[in-house]
Amino acid sequence: MELYHLSIEEARRVLDNGELSPVELANSLLDRIGALDDEICSYITVTKEKALEQARDAEKALKEGVRHPLLGIPLAIKDNICTKDIRTTCSSLILENFVPPYDSTAAKKLGEQGYVLTGKTNLDEFAMGSSTENAAFGRTKNPWDKARVPGGSSGGSAAAVASSQCLAALGSDTGGSIRQPAAFCGVVGLKPTYGRVSRYGLVAFASSLDQIGPITRSVRDSAIVMNAISGNDRNDSTSAEVDVPDFSSALGHDIKGMKFGIPREYFREGLDRGVEDAVAAAIKQLESLGAHPVEISLPHTEYAVAAYYILATSEASSNLARYDGVKYGLRVDGEDLSEMYRKTRESGFGAEVKRRIILGTYALSSGYYDAYYKKAQQVRTLVVQDFNKAFEDVDLIVTPTTPAPAFKAGDKTDDPLQMYLTDIFTISLNLAGVPGISIPCGFTSQDLPVGLQIIGKHFDEATVLKAAYAYEQATEWHKRKPEI
Repeated sequence: MELYHLSIEEARRVLDNGELSPVELANSLLDRIGALDDEICSYITVTKEKALEQARDAEKALKEGVRHPLLGIPLAIKDNICTKDIRTTCSSLILENFVPPYDSTAAKKLGEQGYVLTGKTNLDEFAMGSSTENAAFGRTKNPWDKARVPGGSSGGSAAAVASSQCLAALGSDTGGSIRQPAAFCGVVGLKPTYGRVSRYGLVAFASSLDQIGPITRSVRDSAIVMNAISGNDRNDSTSAEVDVPDFSSALGHDIKGMKFGIPREYFREGLDRGVEDAVAAAIKQLESLGAHPVEISLPHTEYAVAAYYILATSEASSNLARYDGVKYGLRVDGEDLSEMYRKTRESGFGAEVKRRIILGTYALSSGYYDAYYKKAQQVRTLVVQDFNKAFEDVDLIVTPTTPAPAFKAGDKTDDPLQMYLTDIFTISLNLAGVPGISIPCGFTSQDLPVGLQIIGKHFDEATVLKAAYAYEQATEWHKRKPEI
């Protein structure tokens, strides 16, 4: 096996026993990036010199007997997560030359374990999109079919992991932006409970919905990264003061007797036949492992997309008001302050970001606040109640991650509503704040990956990972790699 195909778990073993050095591993990944990424466009910034410096530091630490799960492991970070002295663009012209003076808490925690940063990955501008086509520096391609999208907004992270240009990556998930690209690219993507991972240093899109999480090749690798990045942070007022278990210790246990909720709202007309068949087979596999499926209802699912796009755009309108050309980022001068604001934002923001700012500003405006924003918050409460009620009777909920496999680039760019609906199965989790994972569960007749979504109770990522691992070990889907 080529070194760049190693999982974190495999790399850890050979690094610790001296069969491989961190510098050798880093060079293998950097060579892979050099060979592939002009075509795939997973990265916005490749940090070659930084990676080799970190790899040499890791090599020295290993010789001194230091042992950390991520020591010397090459990882990528989505380019809306701040990294000290390394450009963080959010794939937007307005932040094209922005270099943060500090690390996000997630990046800092990885640094404390001695990881190796391969670079910053591509995304839809300010994480607003489902295809990584709304990207200022080129669209990312799906490694399974380069004519198709990798999903979004963490499409660069998912494509980088799928094409073995890093061993794992961090993404962010506001309405499905980790799980949907993971499904499209045939890898594992975990959205933690809101508050489990600090948002400090994550460039804000929708602050009540955003969450950082891992995209990996295996469930065990997700547990390893979650162990590193989880925990309370005084720099983030929404960071939860809850104990962090050893997620890896949850793996390897049987799931006999567990009850899986199957929501009828997720299996209706419009679901792609290939996705439906793969997910149905996955549910039967879970049954064979001793789990019991139970039909449930999440009755307000049909309102989730509408509520989400009011709440998310409203928060985006507020959060993106800071990009005015005054303190940082792009500045386009005008004859007066008002013209400078207008020219800066006109030149710096792309079409989708402008659309969402306009929608959010309208929803928050005088005379419309109660009709839109307040009503959406009320619907959000009903969605939370749906999940709480369901979890009175079941341990986990199982659904398709997406209603269809990866679509062709350009297919939905002229129809924003159809693009928004690609997240119909993931959005509810962000509204409710519950954790969810997407794992590979099959392929369509066009040989495109299908994702299975497993949803858990608040702060019960351990049970989600336990079930995901049991399914993964009973199947071979996660072992398939695109031929590139």
